[in-house]
Amino acid sequence: MKHSLTSYALGLGLSLGATSWALAAQPLLNPEQLQPLLQQADVRLIDIRDPKAFEAGHIAQAANAPYGKWRGPATNPGELPDQAKLVALVQSLGLTPATHAIVISSGADATDFGAAARVYWTLKSLGLKELSIVNGGMKAWESAGKPLGKTQVQIAPSSYTPTFDVNWLATQQDVGKHIDLSNAALVDSRPDAFYLGKTRAPAAKLSGTLPGAQQLDFNQWFVPGTSRFVDAAKAREIAAKVQRPQGQDMVAFCNTGHWAATDWFGLSEMAGLPNVKLYAGSMVDWTQSKDAPRMANQPGRAQSLAYDAQKWWEKTFK
Repeated sequence: MKHSLTSYALGLGLSLGATSWALAAQPLLNPEQLQPLLQQADVRLIDIRDPKAFEAGHIAQAANAPYGKWRGPATNPGELPDQAKLVALVQSLGLTPATHAIVISSGADATDFGAAARVYWTLKSLGLKELSIVNGGMKAWESAGKPLGKTQVQIAPSSYTPTFDVNWLATQQDVGKHIDLSNAALVDSRPDAFYLGKTRAPAAKLSGTLPGAQQLDFNQWFVPGTSRFVDAAKAREIAAKVQRPQGQDMVAFCNTGHWAATDWFGLSEMAGLPNVKLYAGSMVDWTQSKDAPRMANQPGRAQSLAYDAQKWWEKTFK
């Protein structure tokens, strides 16, 4: 018998009681909550905008670590960077397990939030436990009339050498096993056109979705007409739309693990559900597999050829 995520989370909460959640930083901070934290020595504000935007104006205490540094190669940005690069990045930011790392992005739109969520997920996987995202990003900070500066903060590098904790990661092999055994809720974070196989990411080889996948469009997590993430009560309501049998893993995926990071954040960090994982490489990784990948909602051959011809034409002549 299938249970909603809400009932599963409630049952888990009753069995565990008020555990360590009260000890952790709030996953989301608004500008008013952020401002007093900036003076604390154990807080590091990480601005993931591009260097040009950062230099034009940023929060005085922020360190710049552009989103691209947290991503994989152009062939599939969703892949994890080399461990050595991640360690060097963490150390350059002076991070340790005791640091409260706060991620801020531009706040331009719902898609932009995925960058902050992906960095949050990466830092959590690298052993940081005190983590937050600025809700609404720099857009919200500036709208609140908060101060900007242009000085570069001086950071003493740390010697922290984390190993990547795969507890929140799903690999291509993991997903394949889940499909074989039907033992996980696979959550497609993409909008209809991708989920229904009408379009695909440029680096993906095939259109469609994973067999048995449920759709949870990442856009649902935002207050309508804004780039602000919903509160915890609304997050639990959204999470309840996805079904999984009790005890199963949940795997969020999209094209390159960007939109899916938003679903992961909403399900895991805001709705408080256990065993939520991110398929970092997502559909680009899945469709680039050497073996013929299993797909659902895949268009017919004629439709696929027409789509490829259209994209070739647009790339060549536009």
